[in-house]
Amino acid sequence: MAELRDKSGPLALVAGAAIFVAFETAAFYLLQFLTAGLGEANQYQPENTIVSNWVKTVAFLLLHLALVLLAVLILSNKLPRRYRGQIPGWLFLSLLVGLGMLIPLFY
Repeated sequence: MAELRDKSGPLALVAGAAIFVAFETAAFYLLQFLTAGLGEANQYQPENTIVSNWVKTVAFLLLHLALVLLAVLILSNKLPRRYRGQIPGWLFLSLLVGLGMLIPLFY
């Protein structure tokens, strides 16, 4: 029996990876700009508290999640059916990358 669904090829995965990297890079710099006024610049002050940096962290993660979900909603409507199978994988990877982006955010 013939396969009913066409699968995306390796070239589509490479294109998806390139678009993913571009999206995450743009999202990082946009969110870094939007959350620039939050948090402490000097992390090693003796009277430094975690509260202001916690606000920056939560704001960054929530905005990143909103951007990712908006991108998923747009892509799931605009992409042809054969490429939609890639969306969940890129979504989960984006959620992990969002946590990793917290490290360069505070340096």
